[in-house]
Amino acid sequence: MDLTIAGILALDGLTNGAIYALLALATVLVFAVTRVIFIPQGEFVAFGALTLAMLQGGMVPGTVWFLLVLAAAVTLADLVQGLRHRHGATRLLKQALRTLAWPVAVSAVALWAAPKGLPLLAQAALTVALVTPFGPLIYRLAYESLADASVLVLLIVSVGVHFALVGLGLYFFGAEGFRNPSFWDQRLSFAGFTLSGQAVIIFVASLALIVGLWLFFEKSLAGKALRATAVNRLGARLMGISSGSAGRLSFTMAAFIGALSGLLIGPTTTIFYDSGFLIGLKGFVAAVFAGLSSYPLALVGALGVGLLESFGSFWASAYKEVIVFGSILPVLLWRSLRDPHSED
Repeated sequence: MDLTIAGILALDGLTNGAIYALLALATVLVFAVTRVIFIPQGEFVAFGALTLAMLQGGMVPGTVWFLLVLAAAVTLADLVQGLRHRHGATRLLKQALRTLAWPVAVSAVALWAAPKGLPLLAQAALTVALVTPFGPLIYRLAYESLADASVLVLLIVSVGVHFALVGLGLYFFGAEGFRNPSFWDQRLSFAGFTLSGQAVIIFVASLALIVGLWLFFEKSLAGKALRATAVNRLGARLMGISSGSAGRLSFTMAAFIGALSGLLIGPTTTIFYDSGFLIGLKGFVAAVFAGLSSYPLALVGALGVGLLESFGSFWASAYKEVIVFGSILPVLLWRSLRDPHSED
């Protein structure tokens, strides 16, 4: 290996690491606020990439029907719970309208726009609008009633949600893989290296989102409420912060980050209905490097995972996944020795 090859591998690793960083940040966010180790984070990535690909092909994406089914299931669950607690008809109707309004509206737009061949950026925006509602709907259907359960129970639920989303993804999207067009086809050369326009888009979008998240948590009231919930759930409740609303908001942000990551990674690799698991798992490895608690360390860990994967694919391509996932073992061992405790 010479310096040229090492530079190419490092650039490729940092590009992938920027994607993993977004997923790691989403994983840390969801765990900090809700104590949920959200294994299905990668499914949002796959849904985002596949939705854009189907819109590019002039087809109505399976996301439309999936979203409507999920919204209907949440509405039905709310109705059953409301009847059990004897809520009034007006309250039940308002809650159903709040649940169904956005999914129905954005699905109607998608049905109209799918055969129109809209510009790529418009299709990307529609993709994000379709995938983002999955977050709060999944939280309300699978996690909200278990908000006070143990971390182990929430982890088991996450495994079940993952398998359900993969199976439903196969049903709604099919087994065919898609690769999306690049958002910028320009190629830039500097110091003997060639940087694709898509890589520039990935770096810029990742940096912009990280800065946006920092501003959100530091400057906005909702961000401070999420931070308070992450630090002390009971204290946040006593101060009037709804843990349910915080959970829904954190899952909404996680779905948005996943959808955006799917748009960014779609032009670099072929995405199938089950591709999100490995992608999301690498983001989870980066989050574990940060102890599922530190956003800056999650970013550093994600870049490290990207570099490890890139150089591992050069030296032993058949074992690159083993190298990446095996790297979590010494980290877990070090953390267990450094901070021994008995809680789950």
